Amino acid sequence: MRHIGTVAYGIRTPLINIGDDLAAIAADSICQAAMAQGFDLCASDVVGVTEAVVAKAQGNFAHIDHIAADVRDKFGENTVGVVFPIFSRNRFLNILKGICHGAKQVCLLLQLPYDEVGNPIMDINLMDELEQKLGGLISAEEFKRIAGEFRHPFTGVDYIELYGQVSDNISVYLSSDPRDILRITQHVLVAEIHNRQRTKARLIKAGAQTVHTLADILQKPVDSSGYNPDYGVLGSNLSTETELKLFPRDCDEFVARLRNEIEARSGVRPEVMIYGDGAFKDPRAGIWELADPVVSPGHTQRLGGQPDEIKLKLAANQLDANATQQEKQEAMTEIILNKSTSNGLREGTTPRVLADLLGSLCDLVSGSGDKGTPVVLIKGYFDNYASE
Repeated sequence: MRHIGTVAYGIRTPLINIGDDLAAIAADSICQAAMAQGFDLCASDVVGVTEAVVAKAQGNFAHIDHIAADVRDKFGENTVGVVFPIFSRNRFLNILKGICHGAKQVCLLLQLPYDEVGNPIMDINLMDELEQKLGGLISAEEFKRIAGEFRHPFTGVDYIELYGQVSDNISVYLSSDPRDILRITQHVLVAEIHNRQRTKARLIKAGAQTVHTLADILQKPVDSSGYNPDYGVLGSNLSTETELKLFPRDCDEFVARLRNEIEARSGVRPEVMIYGDGAFKDPRAGIWELADPVVSPGHTQRLGGQPDEIKLKLAANQLDANATQQEKQEAMTEIILNKSTSNGLREGTTPRVLADLLGSLCDLVSGSGDKGTPVVLIKGYFDNYASE
């Protein structure tokens, strides 16, 4: 019987630079770690590489002037209504700078009482009390007069103030309905991440003349800038005060190459994925951490499926209470090996996509700080109680 189940290792690599052969570096780092720690690589292992270093090695960066040029091309001289961004210096501030540089006038509509990932813009406990006064479209000045000053509980930032000071051509409003922006302008840029398509459809149905999402900005390069054909500037991060690192592109190509590099060194073809934010919610602040458009923008085919599991504790409840431990172990092994006929024992197992589960694990292991482990090796994830 095995004594250890799933194990995740944060793999240290050299610092990654633009133009580096990241697949070779990651494969070398994994093999060196396996040799140093005395474990074998297996075909059932999962290798995750954070999107940040994939994009950096690609040189997938853009300047706020590139965003400005694309916004100007899409909206011309019209006032641009920017709807429901998340409240984040890292994720949205430089995007907003670029929008303001490219538009003649910007009306920014912030969502009440929190953004789509749960960052609050006010004391939520006051929402019921002030609901009548805060109904409909309200200016930032009037909102603060009614609801008072508020700073984010984690960052300490007043996002109304921060966003409102980006440029002289921006005005800030708040509402719980994105369609309220149409009282100011018919030309809208939807800044939401996960709800963008629904909001876009609602705005078009309500009569908007021009509607784009952040996924449409920098879908193509502007003056040799970075770009992302699938997500535009969604998933981007602050790089400098005037530059962003975009979400990586050509992800399936990188995944296939890394898999080949590992096989060339070890004879093993593990599962491989690129991961970004994990899909989990902070229980204290109520903030959903997934600020990327997807957990994994690229992965091997198996990771696009779902776990094939039964609920062990349900199966255990069906075992003979008078059986010996050995008999129970053998009976449980038989149930797992024949799980295809045990549909009733699948109740309580959440049918999530493997890439989302494993990407969340990778994100927690590598973190976003100074661990220096942009590669994660997961062993034993596909094993179960019946595995030898």
